[in-house]
Amino acid sequence: MRLPAAAKKKPRIEIIPMIDTMFFLLVFFMIATLSMTIQQGMPVSLPTAESSTDTKTENVSLTLTEDGGLYYNKEVITLQELEQRLVNLRQTATDPSLLINADKQVPHGRVIKVMDLIRLSGITSMGIATEPSSAE
Repeated sequence: MRLPAAAKKKPRIEIIPMIDTMFFLLVFFMIATLSMTIQQGMPVSLPTAESSTDTKTENVSLTLTEDGGLYYNKEVITLQELEQRLVNLRQTATDPSLLINADKQVPHGRVIKVMDLIRLSGITSMGIATEPSSAE
């Protein structure tokens, strides 16, 4: 007597283990991202010291537009107001840094004038924002 041959099963991709693996990776990366953030410690009452300094740094964005506008952190100001704000910034922050965002159509002399005001106020850390060129 001959036994009937078993039907060959077609190979198939199991989707449930793949979903489990993707869920595990999602949770893993969520936890890893949370561990990279700065966590606040427990609230305690810190002692005081005469030699203690407040290390307050501030980042400021100066934007020069094509139509002649000058913005200090998205607020429209004039060159005279900029000079006063830079002096105030230098007095309040220990090591302020400025980023100049100038439109490429702004005259070179205007950008130099703003950079000169920054240097005269005593701020040494400044940079000029650029976009990477597309080398194709």
